[in-house]
Amino acid sequence: MVFQIMARNNTLSCYATVMLPGVLKLTGKLHEDLEANDMHPTTRQIRDAIANATDSLSEAQLRLHPEGKWDAAAILEHLALTFGTTARVMQKCLTQGKPLATSPTVKQRLAQVVVLNCNFIPHGRPAPKQVVPSGIGGAEARDLIFSNLEKMDQAFAQCEQRFGGKVKIADHPVLGAIPLSGWRKFHVLHTRHHMKQIDALVRMQTPMGSAASSRA
Repeated sequence: MVFQIMARNNTLSCYATVMLPGVLKLTGKLHEDLEANDMHPTTRQIRDAIANATDSLSEAQLRLHPEGKWDAAAILEHLALTFGTTARVMQKCLTQGKPLATSPTVKQRLAQVVVLNCNFIPHGRPAPKQVVPSGIGGAEARDLIFSNLEKMDQAFAQCEQRFGGKVKIADHPVLGAIPLSGWRKFHVLHTRHHMKQIDALVRMQTPMGSAASSRA
Protein backbone atom coordinates (compact mmCIF):
# COMPACT_ATOMS: atom_id res chain seq x y z
CA MET A 1 0.00 0.00 0.00
CA VAL A 2 1.38 3.40 -0.97
CA PHE A 3 0.10 6.68 0.46
CA GLN A 4 0.60 10.01 -1.28
CA ILE A 5 -0.05 13.46 0.15
CA MET A 6 -0.76 16.02 -2.54
CA ALA A 7 -1.40 19.74 -2.29
CA ARG A 8 -3.90 21.11 -4.74
CA ASN A 9 -5.48 24.57 -4.59
CA ASN A 10 -4.18 25.06 -1.03
CA THR A 11 -5.95 21.87 0.06
CA LEU A 12 -4.14 18.78 1.23
CA SER A 13 -5.55 15.53 -0.08
CA CYS A 14 -4.54 12.00 0.84
CA TYR A 15 -4.67 9.18 -1.68
CA ALA A 16 -3.97 5.51 -1.17
CA THR A 17 -2.91 2.93 -3.72
CA VAL A 18 -4.15 -0.45 -2.50
CA MET A 19 -2.25 -3.48 -3.73
CA LEU A 20 -4.74 -6.06 -2.39
CA PRO A 21 -8.48 -5.62 -3.11
CA GLY A 22 -10.58 -5.13 -0.04
CA VAL A 23 -7.68 -4.08 2.20
CA LEU A 24 -8.82 -0.48 2.46
CA LYS A 25 -12.05 1.31 1.74
CA LEU A 26 -11.74 4.94 0.74
CA THR A 27 -14.23 6.99 2.69
CA GLY A 28 -14.74 10.65 3.53
CA LYS A 29 -11.96 12.85 2.20
CA LEU A 30 -10.07 9.76 1.03
CA HIS A 31 -12.97 9.08 -1.32
CA GLU A 32 -12.30 12.22 -3.34
CA ASP A 33 -11.42 11.49 -6.93
CA LEU A 34 -8.13 12.68 -8.37
CA GLU A 35 -10.13 14.76 -10.82
CA ALA A 36 -12.40 16.33 -8.18
CA ASN A 37 -11.25 19.80 -9.16
CA ASP A 38 -12.64 19.17 -12.65
CA MET A 39 -16.15 18.65 -11.25
CA HIS A 40 -18.85 21.18 -11.99
CA PRO A 41 -19.41 23.47 -8.95
CA THR A 42 -22.89 22.05 -8.37
CA THR A 43 -21.52 18.51 -8.36
CA ARG A 44 -18.92 19.58 -5.81
CA GLN A 45 -21.70 21.06 -3.65
CA ILE A 46 -23.53 17.74 -3.77
CA ARG A 47 -20.42 15.72 -2.97
CA ASP A 48 -19.48 17.98 -0.05
CA ALA A 49 -23.01 17.95 1.38
CA ILE A 50 -23.05 14.15 1.37
CA ALA A 51 -19.55 13.88 2.83
CA ASN A 52 -20.25 16.42 5.57
CA ALA A 53 -23.44 14.63 6.59
CA THR A 54 -22.14 11.05 6.50
CA ASP A 55 -18.34 10.93 6.89
CA SER A 56 -18.46 10.40 10.65
CA LEU A 57 -21.34 7.91 10.69
CA SER A 58 -20.79 4.25 11.50
CA GLU A 59 -22.59 1.42 9.74
CA ALA A 60 -24.87 1.10 12.76
CA GLN A 61 -25.75 4.79 12.65
CA LEU A 62 -26.49 4.54 8.93
CA ARG A 63 -29.01 1.76 9.60
CA LEU A 64 -30.99 3.23 12.51
CA HIS A 65 -34.40 4.73 11.72
CA PRO A 66 -37.88 5.27 13.17
CA GLU A 67 -40.57 2.75 12.28
CA GLY A 68 -41.76 3.20 8.71
CA LYS A 69 -39.00 5.65 7.76
CA TRP A 70 -35.89 5.22 5.61
CA ASP A 71 -32.57 4.93 7.37
CA ALA A 72 -29.56 6.97 6.22
CA ALA A 73 -28.29 4.09 4.09
CA ALA A 74 -31.62 3.96 2.25
CA ILE A 75 -31.52 7.73 1.70
CA LEU A 76 -28.02 7.44 0.23
CA GLU A 77 -29.10 4.57 -2.01
CA HIS A 78 -32.13 6.57 -3.16
CA LEU A 79 -29.91 9.51 -4.12
CA ALA A 80 -27.43 7.18 -5.81
CA LEU A 81 -30.25 5.74 -7.90
CA THR A 82 -31.45 9.22 -8.89
CA PHE A 83 -27.92 10.15 -9.98
CA GLY A 84 -27.57 6.92 -11.95
CA THR A 85 -30.96 7.33 -13.61
CA THR A 86 -30.13 10.89 -14.62
CA ALA A 87 -26.78 9.79 -16.04
CA ARG A 88 -28.57 7.19 -18.18
CA VAL A 89 -31.07 9.79 -19.44
CA MET A 90 -28.20 12.06 -20.50
CA GLN A 91 -26.38 9.17 -22.13
CA LYS A 92 -29.54 8.40 -24.12
CA CYS A 93 -29.51 11.97 -25.45
CA LEU A 94 -25.87 11.54 -26.44
CA THR A 95 -26.54 8.18 -28.10
CA GLN A 96 -29.44 9.55 -30.13
CA GLY A 97 -27.52 12.74 -30.90
CA LYS A 98 -30.23 15.16 -29.83
CA PRO A 99 -32.09 16.53 -26.79
CA LEU A 100 -35.10 14.41 -25.90
CA ALA A 101 -37.21 17.03 -24.11
CA THR A 102 -40.93 17.26 -24.85
CA SER A 103 -43.41 20.01 -24.00
CA PRO A 104 -44.03 20.26 -20.23
CA THR A 105 -47.58 20.03 -18.92
CA VAL A 106 -49.19 22.78 -16.84
CA LYS A 107 -48.62 20.64 -13.72
CA GLN A 108 -44.94 20.26 -14.60
CA ARG A 109 -44.56 24.00 -15.19
CA LEU A 110 -46.02 24.66 -11.74
CA ALA A 111 -43.63 22.11 -10.26
CA GLN A 112 -40.72 23.92 -11.94
CA VAL A 113 -41.76 27.18 -10.30
CA VAL A 114 -42.02 25.54 -6.86
CA VAL A 115 -38.74 23.64 -7.06
CA LEU A 116 -36.43 25.65 -9.32
CA ASN A 117 -37.70 29.19 -8.66
CA CYS A 118 -38.72 28.86 -5.01
CA ASN A 119 -35.97 26.35 -4.09
CA PHE A 120 -38.48 24.07 -2.38
CA ILE A 121 -38.61 20.27 -2.41
CA PRO A 122 -42.07 19.13 -1.23
CA HIS A 123 -42.12 16.66 1.67
CA GLY A 124 -43.86 13.33 1.67
CA ARG A 125 -43.97 12.70 -2.07
CA PRO A 126 -43.53 8.96 -2.83
CA ALA A 127 -40.31 8.17 -4.68
CA PRO A 128 -40.65 6.84 -8.24
CA LYS A 129 -40.36 3.05 -8.34
CA GLN A 130 -37.01 3.08 -10.13
CA VAL A 131 -35.33 5.05 -7.33
CA VAL A 132 -36.83 3.27 -4.31
CA PRO A 133 -33.95 1.83 -2.22
CA SER A 134 -33.55 -1.94 -2.05
CA GLY A 135 -31.90 -2.02 1.37
CA ILE A 136 -28.17 -2.24 0.68
CA GLY A 137 -25.69 -1.55 3.47
CA GLY A 138 -24.41 1.88 4.41
CA ALA A 139 -20.86 1.39 3.10
CA GLU A 140 -22.18 0.01 -0.19
CA ALA A 141 -24.59 2.93 -0.49
CA ARG A 142 -21.78 5.43 0.07
CA ASP A 143 -19.65 3.78 -2.60
CA LEU A 144 -22.58 3.76 -5.03
CA ILE A 145 -23.57 7.37 -4.44
CA PHE A 146 -20.10 8.77 -5.16
CA SER A 147 -19.68 6.51 -8.19
CA ASN A 148 -23.04 7.51 -9.70
CA LEU A 149 -22.45 11.18 -8.88
CA GLU A 150 -19.28 11.08 -10.95
CA LYS A 151 -21.11 9.38 -13.83
CA MET A 152 -23.84 12.03 -13.73
CA ASP A 153 -21.30 14.84 -13.67
CA GLN A 154 -19.51 13.42 -16.71
CA ALA A 155 -22.78 12.91 -18.59
CA PHE A 156 -23.85 16.49 -17.88
CA ALA A 157 -20.49 17.78 -19.11
CA GLN A 158 -20.71 15.76 -22.32
CA CYS A 159 -24.26 16.94 -23.02
CA GLU A 160 -23.30 20.55 -22.36
CA GLN A 161 -20.36 20.30 -24.73
CA ARG A 162 -22.49 18.72 -27.45
CA PHE A 163 -25.84 20.51 -27.12
CA GLY A 164 -25.05 23.66 -25.14
CA GLY A 165 -26.22 24.56 -21.67
CA LYS A 166 -29.43 26.47 -22.44
CA VAL A 167 -31.42 23.97 -24.47
CA LYS A 168 -34.03 21.89 -22.64
CA ILE A 169 -32.23 18.58 -22.68
CA ALA A 170 -34.64 15.96 -21.33
CA ASP A 171 -37.79 15.39 -19.29
CA HIS A 172 -37.50 15.17 -15.53
CA PRO A 173 -40.18 12.75 -14.20
CA VAL A 174 -41.76 15.50 -12.06
CA LEU A 175 -40.55 18.78 -13.55
CA GLY A 176 -40.81 17.87 -17.21
CA ALA A 177 -38.51 19.41 -19.82
CA ILE A 178 -35.71 21.43 -18.21
CA PRO A 179 -32.21 22.54 -19.27
CA LEU A 180 -29.00 21.20 -17.76
CA SER A 181 -28.94 24.07 -15.26
CA GLY A 182 -32.36 22.92 -14.03
CA TRP A 183 -31.22 19.31 -13.71
CA ARG A 184 -28.16 20.39 -11.75
CA LYS A 185 -30.14 22.67 -9.47
CA PHE A 186 -32.72 19.97 -8.81
CA HIS A 187 -30.04 17.53 -7.70
CA VAL A 188 -28.44 20.11 -5.38
CA LEU A 189 -31.80 20.89 -3.76
CA HIS A 190 -32.82 17.23 -3.62
CA THR A 191 -29.53 16.25 -1.98
CA ARG A 192 -29.75 19.03 0.60
CA HIS A 193 -33.33 17.99 1.37
CA HIS A 194 -32.23 14.44 2.13
CA MET A 195 -29.08 15.45 4.02
CA LYS A 196 -31.35 17.38 6.40
CA GLN A 197 -33.23 14.13 6.94
CA ILE A 198 -29.98 12.34 7.73
CA ASP A 199 -29.01 15.10 10.17
CA ALA A 200 -32.39 14.66 11.87
CA LEU A 201 -31.84 10.89 12.13
CA VAL A 202 -28.44 11.46 13.73
CA ARG A 203 -29.88 13.93 16.23
CA MET A 204 -32.54 11.37 17.20
CA GLN A 205 -29.77 8.92 18.07
CA THR A 206 -28.19 11.24 20.64
CA PRO A 207 -29.36 11.22 24.27
CA MET A 208 -30.61 14.81 23.91
CA GLY A 209 -32.44 13.94 20.72
CA SER A 210 -33.96 10.87 22.34
CA ALA A 211 -35.16 12.92 25.29
CA ALA A 212 -36.66 15.53 23.01
CA SER A 213 -38.41 12.83 20.99
CA SER A 214 -39.89 11.27 24.12
CA ARG A 215 -41.36 14.65 25.16
CA ALA A 216 -42.84 15.39 21.74
